[in-house]
Amino acid sequence: MRLYALCDQELLDKNHISLEDFIEIAKKDNAEIIQYRNKTADIDFIKQQLIAIRKLYDGFLIVNDTYELIEFCDGVHLGQEDLKKIDSDIGKAIKILRSVVTSEKILGISTHNEQEVLRANELDLNYIGLGAYRGTNTKKDISVVLGDSIDSIASKSKHLVAAIGGVKKSDRFHNITYHVIGSGLLK
Repeated sequence: MRLYALCDQELLDKNHISLEDFIEIAKKDNAEIIQYRNKTADIDFIKQQLIAIRKLYDGFLIVNDTYELIEFCDGVHLGQEDLKKIDSDIGKAIKILRSVVTSEKILGISTHNEQEVLRANELDLNYIGLGAYRGTNTKKDISVVLGDSIDSIASKSKHLVAAIGGVKKSDRFHNITYHVIGSGLLK
């Protein structure tokens, strides 16, 4: 299993866990990637958190959504709805993003079904997040849970695939490169 640790500020705050403690847990579990996600803070706070993570962690650092901060990390991850805020045509949105997130940086997007995976195959990406694998307490708006079909859908991707949504360290997949675990690291 290769670990992609999701560092969600809301979860850290809710569980009274410092950023430093989360990074130590992720390092102990050999996380290859840490994605910092903060859906409510202003860009200056997110920038400061990225700088703090970079001081503590040498692996790949991905920021969720705020591609304007690409100079402070190794890549950006966006969800389908966030892409549509850039352009209603996801292909155009990726082209716009690639003008900021150059080929030396990592670009990943969330996918939720086979159609989105096949569409992602046409895009200039480094990886996709695929899920939700199972239901989770951290996201209440999950409309589709892929369950055991996740491996079959992942096999259709030409990109590296990170399993997202309710993933546990003990899960085993054949066509998944990374396990994305957030709150599961805190247990």
